[in-house]
This record gives sequence, structure tokens and C-alpha cells, in this order.
Amino acid sequence: MLTQRQLFLQHNAQTSPEPLMLEFVRAQGIYIYDAQDKKHIDLIAGIGVSNVGHCHPNVVKAIKEQVETYMHLMVYGEYVQSPQVNFAKALADILPTSLNCTYFLNSGTEAVEGAMKLAKRYTGRKGFIACKNAYHGSTQGAESLMESDFYSSGYGPFLPNVSFMEHNNVADLDKITTDIAAVFIEPIQGEAGIRVADLSYMQALKAKCQETGTLLIFDEIQSGFGRSGKMFAFEHYNIVPDVLLLAKGIGGGMPIGAFISSLEIMSVLSHSPILGHMTTFGGHPVCCAAGLATLRTLVDNGIVAEVEEKGQLFKQLLQHPAINEIRGKGLMLAVEFENFEINKKIIDACILDGILSDWFLHCSNSMRIAPPLIITKEEIEEACTIILKNVNSVFSSQ
Repeated sequence: MLTQRQLFLQHNAQTSPEPLMLEFVRAQGIYIYDAQDKKHIDLIAGIGVSNVGHCHPNVVKAIKEQVETYMHLMVYGEYVQSPQVNFAKALADILPTSLNCTYFLNSGTEAVEGAMKLAKRYTGRKGFIACKNAYHGSTQGAESLMESDFYSSGYGPFLPNVSFMEHNNVADLDKITTDIAAVFIEPIQGEAGIRVADLSYMQALKAKCQETGTLLIFDEIQSGFGRSGKMFAFEHYNIVPDVLLLAKGIGGGMPIGAFISSLEIMSVLSHSPILGHMTTFGGHPVCCAAGLATLRTLVDNGIVAEVEEKGQLFKQLLQHPAINEIRGKGLMLAVEFENFEINKKIIDACILDGILSDWFLHCSNSMRIAPPLIITKEEIEEACTIILKNVNSVFSSQ
């Protein structure tokens, strides 16, 4: 009989020549367990997905209750479905008043696609600006917003009328003109290796967009839902985007994405033509029920209020001559080493030692630290002890 690994290689489409091939059988809290029941501390939370941990009982309860009530009924937007309505209302309650209308989809990249269409429809313009070293998704439109030839080679041509600016470079804001429908930006760049924008830059960006009538679209697919130490990263900058993109952590482990704007801006999708943007499974009632349970768990348990202190503890404990820098906010961190080879050896050694981490698409010499937000101080101390043990081991063998 073929093993699960052999079946995986034969029947599951591969995304790299050498997949990690780690075989896990269950997960709970911050831990993932392999086939031998060895537990691993998950320091990447499924790339920013499991903000309330794996299989949080509140989320599981909400999923079970909704599954027993109803699942798919109709394409998004036609029927009044309580899970969608209640989640959208809960989001509006914690967001600024100008972000009061949500379109639910299946993923982050779909949220980007929807926002691109929304921006063109609302402004009547065709141009977009995105940041170098950004990552907004892998569909054709979303990947048009990624400057890197390495990841896009072989898949073009992509959308025209897209230009790029340096993240955190005020001089580059002059590229924003009245021809630009929207600027897409991550307030904290994820796959660039956790690059946090300056307050002055973000405020200048907002002013430039207002001056030119350009929509400012914040991609908080990684940084949203408490990851940065605030519920939303834009709160660090005292500005409000015109459109907010969410996914990953908002579903408690279930697949869901969203783009959020004002009722005025979003209304353009409803006419001329009608059904200008459609999705069959977006806003799936089970996913929305999970999302609402995730939001309530974060808010009711005060989880977000502890994130900044936990991030600072990682920074304090991960001190070593081999570590060049630790960047980030809250529990969205990058630990930088000299090069990819060293970083990869440390990550591989940590995996064998029960710590799950990885690197970044555009910053391969940095280790990702983005655990479930529920991680305790004692668990952080344990994780850092194991990481430092393997940093020492790798460097003693050099």
C-alpha cells in the first residue's frame, strides 16, 4: 500500500521541486502534531492564518452549528444569509465609519482582484501603482501588482498600466497622478521580510492620494486582525484607507477574504452592469460563521492587547551575534541572518527540533516569526531557547 507521502507526490499538484513533505495529523492551539504524535510549535500560523490558534473551540463550535443549519444556498449577494450579515455588521462596528460595506470572497488574492475592479469602476481610471517587493497574490490581476520577474516569469503578459514605487520612499509618491485609479500598499510589507512603513511616509501617501483623487488601498491580508499589535495595521498611522483588504487570519482557519470600503464606493458594483463582480462560494456561510467567532474571540478575550508585549519578548530573547536584525511589529517579525544558506540550515534544524518556521519570498535570508496570537510568554521562551540552540549549532559547525 502506498504511503500518504507517495500518494501526495503522485496526485497533488506541486508548487516546488522539493516540498517539505512534513506529514501532520492534527493541530491544537499553537501546536501541530506529526504522524508519530511529536508536537511542533507553529511559529508561522499557516502564514498568518491561525491568529486564534488551531481548532479554537469557539471557532469549531460556530462551524459545527452552521454546518447543521445550512451551507451553500446561492451565489454571493442574492440571498440574505445571517452569517454574512452578522460578520459584515461586526466588522463595521470595529472599523471607521467610512469602511462600513464588505464584499466577502474566498481568499486574499480574490480580494485584490475585486478591489482592482472596484477602483477602475469608481474612478474611471486604468492605472495602478504598487510597491516593489510586494506580494498581493498569484492570480493574473493580483500578480500584475508584483514587480519581481523571478516569480512572474513564464506567466505573462500581465495587466498593463501598472507602475511601481519604493516602499517607504517619499520621493516616489510623485508617481501618483490623476491617471492612477488606486495605490495598493501593505502598511507592513510581508514577503519583503516585514518592512514597516514610517508614520510620515504613510501620512504623505494619504495626502497625495487625496490630492489626486486616487483610491488608497491597504492590503492587510497578513497584517490585519491583530497581527501587528492593533486590530488593523492602519491604526498605527492615524489614517484610514479608502479600501481595506483582509483574508488569512479573519477566518480562524477557514478560507475567506474580503474587500471593505464605503457604501458609496461599493455601490458602483451593483449597476451598469449588474452583477459586475460575482462569486459562487465567496462569503460561504460556514466561513463567515467562523470569521465572526474569530473576531469575537479576539475582542472578548483581549488577545490583541497582549500582542505587542509578546513581540517585544521575542526581540529581547532572540539575541545572538549571528542575528543581524529583528524587524516588525507585534507578532509579525523577521529575524535576519547573513544569507539564505545559513537561514535555511537554522530553519531545517529547528523543524527537526519541533519548531516550524520559514523564510520570505523576497527576503530569503530572514526567518519568519508569526505564531498564533494566543501564544503564551512561557511558550515564547521555549521557542526562543530552541531557536538559539540551533543558531549556536549551525554556527559551531561553520
